[in-house]
Amino acid sequence: MSRALISARNLSIRFGGVVAADGVDLDVFEGENLAIIGPNGAGKTTFLNITTGYLRPQAGTVSYLGKDITALPPREITRLGIARAFQIPQLFLDQTVLENMLIAAAAQSGRISLVRPLHESPGRGEMEALLDLVGVRAYADRKAFELPEGQRKLVDIALALALKPKVLLMDEPTSGVASSEKLGVMDILTRALATQKVSSVFVEHDMDMVERYAHRVAVWSSGRIQIVGPPAEVLADADVRARVIGI
Repeated sequence: MSRALISARNLSIRFGGVVAADGVDLDVFEGENLAIIGPNGAGKTTFLNITTGYLRPQAGTVSYLGKDITALPPREITRLGIARAFQIPQLFLDQTVLENMLIAAAAQSGRISLVRPLHESPGRGEMEALLDLVGVRAYADRKAFELPEGQRKLVDIALALALKPKVLLMDEPTSGVASSEKLGVMDILTRALATQKVSSVFVEHDMDMVERYAHRVAVWSSGRIQIVGPPAEVLADADVRARVIGI
């Protein structure tokens, strides 16, 4: 068994009468792509928000490589090695793709300079290589707002990889991408993660994506984890098929 990178224990949080996490225990292991599925409001995104410091649980802990990170702010958690890609790509739309990457590189290294032009950043070569890795180098000099949604998603992944994470958390990575492009985007994304040796957790509603790209699946239901296991086993479960997949 690979080592656990992230370990959540007894996570609990509620918003009024809505229970988003009710004693959740979950590990994320090195080298895996873990899919989180479940109906809307089940607590899937809440888990990502707690893990990345955007929410603090009312009970329980999250540790990363044995270090308790439950009370840390998002920036410190990112520096430790947990990155986040959101449902809507977080890009500077009026900057070029390469400029977005160079800003991320400068922020990650702490070498933001008011004197040196952005394009003379010492990290430029590395950022161009990341754009190559996710297949969007051809868009380097285009403004981010000009890109189709699929390419924006890939640039967002490149930005996350610029932070040098060990784990990347993604909320519906192909949301908004045309159906004809989804497989291509996920193929590139998962290949890039494997090349960089980055584990991932992704919330997904498309069961074809889950079956194709996840190593394990965790099913959320009313703030609890109903079942965790390999995709073939989980997606064949009668209760999962009835409550989550709708078959």
